[in-house]
Amino acid sequence: MITVTDSAREQALHLMSEDGKPDLFIRVGVEGGGCSGLTYQLKFDNEEKEGDKSFEDNGVKVVVDKKSYLYLIGTSLDFSGGLNGKGFVFNNPNAGRTCGCGESFSI
Repeated sequence: MITVTDSAREQALHLMSEDGKPDLFIRVGVEGGGCSGLTYQLKFDNEEKEGDKSFEDNGVKVVVDKKSYLYLIGTSLDFSGGLNGKGFVFNNPNAGRTCGCGESFSI
């Protein structure tokens, strides 16, 4: 399961309401790249695909593809705002190493 913090929920619901599509959800994933080998992907989507894993936490639906799920089990999605904020942040207990900016990781 992927959990969503209160701050991530507030920001996600705000952004989805701005888009004007009530059936949006957060799609997260992993793909090769970045300085540590794997990068996080996050976007708003409204179409599930075959093999997707779907969760609802803290009032937000999160969908992840089957392959990425193996890397993201137990991850918490947070949002960091303010002057030094990074936006959405993945707190992944499976990451053995992360880069300085936190956007890529390795297992």
